[in-house]
Amino acid sequence: MNILITGCNGQLGNEIQLLESKYPQHDFFNTDVAELDITDADAIRQFVNDNQIDGIINCAAYTAVDKAESNEELCTKLNAEAPAYLAQAIDERGGWMVQVSTDYVFDGTNHTPYREDEDTCPNSVYGSTKLVGELNVQKLCRKSMIIRTAWLYSTFGNNFVKTMLRLGREKNELGVIFDQIGTPTYARDLAVAIMAAVSKGIVPGIYHFSNEGVISWYDFTKAIHRIAGIDTCHVRPLHTSEYPTPAARPHYSVLDKTKIKETYGIEIPYWEESLKECISALG
Repeated sequence: MNILITGCNGQLGNEIQLLESKYPQHDFFNTDVAELDITDADAIRQFVNDNQIDGIINCAAYTAVDKAESNEELCTKLNAEAPAYLAQAIDERGGWMVQVSTDYVFDGTNHTPYREDEDTCPNSVYGSTKLVGELNVQKLCRKSMIIRTAWLYSTFGNNFVKTMLRLGREKNELGVIFDQIGTPTYARDLAVAIMAAVSKGIVPGIYHFSNEGVISWYDFTKAIHRIAGIDTCHVRPLHTSEYPTPAARPHYSVLDKTKIKETYGIEIPYWEESLKECISALG
């Protein structure tokens, strides 16, 4: 197959590139904004047709959650409109598409893990635009897989793990929110799951993926420091109200992953095992 990867310079895009050598039967077209402007419908159609693309994994997104509140136009272009252009172009060729989405499509008021069929209710610009992107892809591409994830981190780019490692080494004290609960996702594990789905054959629908387990941001930070051997920084628990942000965060972001495990036969690692792997890779 000829597979188009968009957003190849991001956390997930980079992790997929590291896996590509394991799939020599496929040709991968790794693109970011320099190679393909995904806000240009004509450019997408031409690229997809010229390169006879069979499937698209869309890793591109506007992910600056707080900046999105004051930059709704660009956020809408990247998260809602661009996925529609990609979906339409690949559907015209009879191909498939994987659209990566987010826990922010929910408002975070649940007390049990979110299933794929539960009502969405985003309360941020980021969440709202990602939800429109989901709907557009499902409407325009018959062979589409929506995969929602949460708390993504990796050895690439900027993310919570790398920030907490840096602050832990720079500061004597750090306040971290304890009343927001979820599950971290190692981008490499998500990349492995996506390629497993591609290999088995896309079964259209919405799926949830994060690592196994449940934790708060505060406990996650404590684990990051413990695994990295950082013992000079005192981490204090904060209420969300003590750390106001432009965009509202879901208080509960735990995703039920039963569907993706049963459909594609994948095993999902526990969050702490994956965190150790990432910190080891970061050195």
